[in-house]
Amino acid sequence: MKYRVLVVNPGSTSTKIAVFDDEKPIFTKVLRHDAKEIETFGGIIEQYEFRKKMVLDALKENNVEPETLESVVGRGGLIKAVSSGTYRVNDMMLKDLKNPDLWGRIHASNLGAFIAKSIADELNIPSFIVDPVTVDDFSEIARISGCPEIERKSLSHALNIRFVGISIAKKLKRKFEDTNMIAVHMGGGISVAALENGKIIDVNNAFLGMGPFSPQRAGALPIGDILDLSFSGKYTKKELEAMFTKTGGLISYLGTDDGQEIVKRIKNGDKKAEIIFKAMCYQIAKEIGACAAVLKGNVDAIFLTGGLAYNEMIVSEVTERIKFIAPIHIIPGEKEMEALSQGGVRVLKGLETAGEYN
Repeated sequence: MKYRVLVVNPGSTSTKIAVFDDEKPIFTKVLRHDAKEIETFGGIIEQYEFRKKMVLDALKENNVEPETLESVVGRGGLIKAVSSGTYRVNDMMLKDLKNPDLWGRIHASNLGAFIAKSIADELNIPSFIVDPVTVDDFSEIARISGCPEIERKSLSHALNIRFVGISIAKKLKRKFEDTNMIAVHMGGGISVAALENGKIIDVNNAFLGMGPFSPQRAGALPIGDILDLSFSGKYTKKELEAMFTKTGGLISYLGTDDGQEIVKRIKNGDKKAEIIFKAMCYQIAKEIGACAAVLKGNVDAIFLTGGLAYNEMIVSEVTERIKFIAPIHIIPGEKEMEALSQGGVRVLKGLETAGEYN
């Protein structure tokens, strides 16, 4: 039996949707939202009825009857830390997704659970989220930061990382739970994760303050210099956060986060572009080496994924430094829609038990 699943993946000014019959996509669509119209709602959560209507309208336009759906799966947002896997959307989850104090902000992905549950409840079918960014399977030792007031937290591109890891395990004819891998998701932010028996036991915080710099983010920075900037009087906390997460990394040095544009500059003799680009690759490779140490050298595979994995220069620079560790797999792009759908399908088929969020 094939299971039909609707996937809803909200972003800041768009909502990606797709309908899958098991692994086969029936249709995919990106619903665009005008930024000015979005602002009129006053907050992110207040947008969910507006976006839900667009989703239902898109189903109708593509001749998909809602009654044919067996489940609706939304993108997991900033909920409490949870173990990896698929979770049923419940009222406690929705309450936490409304709470900006939980993580200091509300992200557009928080809408995924609201839209999924609302549509699913009307159809009397289950709604799920899969591997949210707050997946936390850290070992106890990985939480220690060096400052008792600060605990290292697990925030990563867990959805894409685990889906690609499962896919590679199939290629290796191994169970994902019986493999050790190093995952590198390279996009606007970069997550480098150590996966032990399929669990992300350590990963840099790709959003703020850990790991390599990326196209938009500053990555790990010298603490003394951060303190100097913080107390210089030149910047507010909000301005510094924006500097480190939105206009840091490649943008801050080169004025662009477009990897292909930077490669063109390098080929035209731009030495500054070359050294900055290679420095990012150097830091990515160094973080991979750290994960190899976490896994004590017992690494079955390393994989590079995300949008930057399409960039041949990045792949070449990184793999040249880490090829001695383990076989390398290049899986470009983000597989979020497939990952969400398959998380729901695994539960519907009884291959996985959905977790209860509490």
